[in-house]
Amino acid sequence: MSANFYNKNADQLAEMYLSKTFEQIHQPWLEYLIPVLNKPNARILDLGAGSGRDSKYLAEQGTANNIHVTAVEPAQMLANLGKKHTQGLNVTWLQDTLPDLTTVTKQEVSYDLILLSAVWMHIPDSQRQRSLRKLANLLKPGGKLVISLRHGPSGDEFSNVPRRMFAVCSDQLIQMGKTFGLSVLLETELNADVLGRTEITWQTVVLQLPDDGSGAFPFIRHVALNDGKSATHKLALMRVLLRIADGHPGAVIRREDNRVILPVGLVALYWAHQYKDLIDKHQLFQSPNKNINMGFMKANGWHQLTQLQASDYRIGNLFSGDNAKAMFKMLSASVSNIKNMPCKFITYPNSEKSVFEVHSKTVRAKDSLFLDLTSLNAWGEFSIPEHLWIAFSRYACWIEPVLISEWVKTMAGYQGNKQYQAPEQQHKLYTALNWLEAKRSTTEVRNRFDNLQKVKGNQHNCVWTDKSLKQQYAIDHCMPFARWPNNDLWNLLPSDVTVNGQKSDHLPTELKMKNAKQRITDWWSDAWLNEANESCLDIKKESLQPKVSSHSQRFFAEANIALPGLDSSNHSVDDLFEALLLQRGRLKEMQQLREW
Repeated sequence: MSANFYNKNADQLAEMYLSKTFEQIHQPWLEYLIPVLNKPNARILDLGAGSGRDSKYLAEQGTANNIHVTAVEPAQMLANLGKKHTQGLNVTWLQDTLPDLTTVTKQEVSYDLILLSAVWMHIPDSQRQRSLRKLANLLKPGGKLVISLRHGPSGDEFSNVPRRMFAVCSDQLIQMGKTFGLSVLLETELNADVLGRTEITWQTVVLQLPDDGSGAFPFIRHVALNDGKSATHKLALMRVLLRIADGHPGAVIRREDNRVILPVGLVALYWAHQYKDLIDKHQLFQSPNKNINMGFMKANGWHQLTQLQASDYRIGNLFSGDNAKAMFKMLSASVSNIKNMPCKFITYPNSEKSVFEVHSKTVRAKDSLFLDLTSLNAWGEFSIPEHLWIAFSRYACWIEPVLISEWVKTMAGYQGNKQYQAPEQQHKLYTALNWLEAKRSTTEVRNRFDNLQKVKGNQHNCVWTDKSLKQQYAIDHCMPFARWPNNDLWNLLPSDVTVNGQKSDHLPTELKMKNAKQRITDWWSDAWLNEANESCLDIKKESLQPKVSSHSQRFFAEANIALPGLDSSNHSVDDLFEALLLQRGRLKEMQQLREW
């Protein structure tokens, strides 16, 4: 897009755009907008938002239903005017461009409506297929994509800086849309330019994503239920990817060629996490072999770490000495096993082409290892088709029970687990497959709260009500653990006992969270980010356990990988809180949680 033209002429263009109303410009498709505006908590993406005319209208019309508008404008000067025009409304402004939409995609949010008003003619023909694929992937099932097409010369109203435009064709757009599962709701005739430019006409195309649009579910079902399984490797890999997509949207390194790229070290860490207690603690066989040992369980790696629990294999932990060297070896062996077993044998139907790709690197063992996104990048990259990643992200709470049920059935069929073949015994297998243990979720934070009160005499009130917590208190999962199992430091907050019971496993409303922002960020800063308070920390002394790193380092390592839209280098509490609001919205949309 010719951002320079729009920056140079921002004031004149804004005046021209704002001279006409939303209804005048978009009259041909207004009937398709009404259901979106009537939908509570709908999300709208306005690409090429300009001076904010459309974003303002959509946000104002959606106020009663708490509709959120994301306005994207690559021309910063024009966007600045748009921000002023929409001030006080539920509109978030981003700077981004098609076909990559890197910033938008990092939000890990899907939309009920995407509007491209006077944008398509700026996209070269060579980039249109990629752009449309990206837009289709951003739609919710049933979501609508509205694209206006400008026919006629560029007509540079302000000729000091040229802008590039390309010919558009509704037939081309519609046919391209069909390849991505988009159906046509509307294709208008050519309409006169509302601004009175006789050489220009406009056309509107409305496309819709009727279902998940990807073929992801049949594939997932095939691997989970029908595909041959000589061991639990395939189920393990699918569940690891599901947990990363659901719990760590910040883990995405980049997107390219319709694929999502992850650190294979993170895949290996979660691979070891889920097998750790199954094998070492519960002694459950994961293959028909008589030996419980698996290919990734090496003497210099896995078997040097038998004293650890699955909960120790988590982002933010620091390993040193022999433990660190063993962790390096264990992760390397896990990467190799993932690459040569499930990735090699999970193929597309009626094909030998692998669905997942691993580009691994050799990593030398060192005597220190801090588990964060940066360190886990060292082992190389794992590539997953984008449509599968989207399905895992959006529908984890429905897909995971299928994987777990099949895993239990598979384990119960192995001779080494014959004591669990009876249905009444299989509840033990389900328990062994728990991803996180709720009982360990609040102890560390409770100790931290007590130490701060005792050593510093700090008074931290309930983050939700500002009530005093001098006597009894609770540690609340801001994002409810029962619905999204996360025990990271940022997600655990001091709360009044009664209020905590009222909140239960409900999701706090956006307004409630915004009202609590100062108390939440004050707690984060005092508990985990203030270096002067490090002496109050309840640090583990046992030499066999992973050490506690700097709590500030761990705090951001956990947050930056768990919350959408953050970079691995982020150290801003304000950006973290905005990402938390975004995650709240994702959980609301994906799981339809009740609000508190």
